Amino acid sequence: MSRLKNQMDAPPEQAFEADEPDDPAADEVSGVELDLDDEAAASSFRRGLRAIRAHWKHAPTGPGVYRMIGEDGSVLYVGKAKSIRKRVASYTRLAGHANRIARMIALTASMVFVSTRTEVEALLLEANLIKQLKPRFNVLMRDDKSFPYILLTRDERGAQLTKHRGARSRKGDYFGPFASVWAVNRTLNVLQRAFLLRSCENSFYDNRTRPCLLFQIKRCSGPCTGEISAENYAGLAGEARDFLTGKSRAVRERLAEEMNRAADELEFERAAKLRDRIAALAAIQGQQGINPRSVAEADVFALHEEAGQFCVEAVFYRAYQNWGNRAYFPRADKSLSPGEVLGPFVAQFYAERPPPRLVLLSHAIEEAAWLSLALEEREGHKVEILCPQRGEKREMVADAANNAREALGRRLADSASQMKLLEALGAAFGMEKPPRRVEVYDNSHIMGSSAIGAMIVAGPLGFMKTHYRTFNIKGPVTPGDDYAMMREVLTRRFSRLLKEAETPAPEDPDAFPQAPDLILIDGGRGQFEAVRGVLAELGVTGVTLASIAKGADRNAGRESFFVEGREPFKLAPRDPALYFVQRLRDEAHRFAIGTHRARRKKEFAKNPLDEIAGVGPARKRALLQAFGTAKAVAAAALADLEKTHGLSAATAKLVFDHFHEKG
Repeated sequence: MSRLKNQMDAPPEQAFEADEPDDPAADEVSGVELDLDDEAAASSFRRGLRAIRAHWKHAPTGPGVYRMIGEDGSVLYVGKAKSIRKRVASYTRLAGHANRIARMIALTASMVFVSTRTEVEALLLEANLIKQLKPRFNVLMRDDKSFPYILLTRDERGAQLTKHRGARSRKGDYFGPFASVWAVNRTLNVLQRAFLLRSCENSFYDNRTRPCLLFQIKRCSGPCTGEISAENYAGLAGEARDFLTGKSRAVRERLAEEMNRAADELEFERAAKLRDRIAALAAIQGQQGINPRSVAEADVFALHEEAGQFCVEAVFYRAYQNWGNRAYFPRADKSLSPGEVLGPFVAQFYAERPPPRLVLLSHAIEEAAWLSLALEEREGHKVEILCPQRGEKREMVADAANNAREALGRRLADSASQMKLLEALGAAFGMEKPPRRVEVYDNSHIMGSSAIGAMIVAGPLGFMKTHYRTFNIKGPVTPGDDYAMMREVLTRRFSRLLKEAETPAPEDPDAFPQAPDLILIDGGRGQFEAVRGVLAELGVTGVTLASIAKGADRNAGRESFFVEGREPFKLAPRDPALYFVQRLRDEAHRFAIGTHRARRKKEFAKNPLDEIAGVGPARKRALLQAFGTAKAVAAAALADLEKTHGLSAATAKLVFDHFHEKG
């Protein structure tokens, strides 16, 4: 079947200036420094040149962004230019193109131009479009997960200290980014002990009549019930804000003075509490070997290249502390230089993220001046982008580069061992070549309730968790009918895949495929026949199907395998392929069970009042405060509902009708 392919090759980010073409009407390709081995390739290149020259005639002369479009409508490349017309002219020359740019020209059928007021706007627009469109020939950041932050709210009830992701819609101060949730939780744990700020949500805070457990274990000062005055609580919030903005020494000195004063006044209990808070602050600052001495805040990006792959290690420093690191593996052509990969990566990284005042890089990038100016205009403060050569800043970059080298080494080693396992798996199931994409399916339910199907994906780089999918079983399913569930899941999966494949993207042999080479089903012959029927009905070919039946007493190592055209067979107990299949099955089982439990938990937490259209959180709270439970609300008379504070007569009638419409 046809497959959707991600595109991998990427030309370098070009300079803003380019000359006009010497002969825009020229159509001969002889003498061109291109890899055009046959007439078909030469014909494609000539066709692409004609398309680019036709658009060049009407290209804007000012700054902006251009897109190169393929015949199928896919975006091949997004670029920026100080003069779009001059940049497009650089593609019309017959000599001097690298092979990757020649391929891009050959695939181009049309172009789209967007003018901007300044080069800075062009740079930001280019980064945003690359992230949205994921063009084949651009450097692509790939991992675009949001980072967790610490939020210290500015609330009239009293500041809340909590973890935050996503849009910054709440009023308060955001501190971060943190590289992982673990780093945030560790920091929050220490901050709670040091500053005794509440972490509860406002709905919980508003309904407290006595202090919660956090107050008892000295993790909160109890502002909800007046255990601390509003003025003193605001002082604690101010100290936490100072600490998170880098004034940690001043905070500790102030607490030490207050502790000594309490001891002098014989208030030993208060002095002990202050001592514990100082100890908590010391704990978070204890590992000074990883914390900078002269850099208050900075992001460090170091790139390492090996075997045609790139790794960018990002390290975040805030308030003179290391707040964690994350490794990225951008998609880029292996012929690009480190600076040509790092520049677009950093621009995409900050397309939607707030930058610190200092960004340190392992390699100089061409876009440094423009990117710095763009971020300054957007954020309202100076952003300095440096490639340090000496001092502590250089040491910070060197540490990040070492981590990048180790991360890429681990990835390459894992990839090599994973390829050996895929080769063993392909040989075990009689495949002509090792599978590049393996999909494993499993179901989870309790007597048909909260039924879900799960798909996990494995490839040369291990488990591809961004490709995992879950399916909420929609059709009427008899409790325990695993065959019907499997048929529904596979039908939905491959129907959508076939629909997407009707407009295939250009082939790219290096991209991770969107369609599987091998399908593994957790089940016996019944599940195997059910899935085989689905694939035959949809006309899916070229995919190997195998089913894994649990052995006697469900013991691992005694599994039987069903493959079309072969009798059921078993693998040798010590066969690496058997261990690999068990890992795949266990991962699918873990993913299915976890998703099922999450859905079941959500079902348990549902309230009958949630189903009433027009009853939001405020009215729901009013009803529960008046009647106690949803069951009592359902049994209430209309007159009693109308007396509920916060409910109009129309809403009371709506609630009454919802529970009595069948009566």
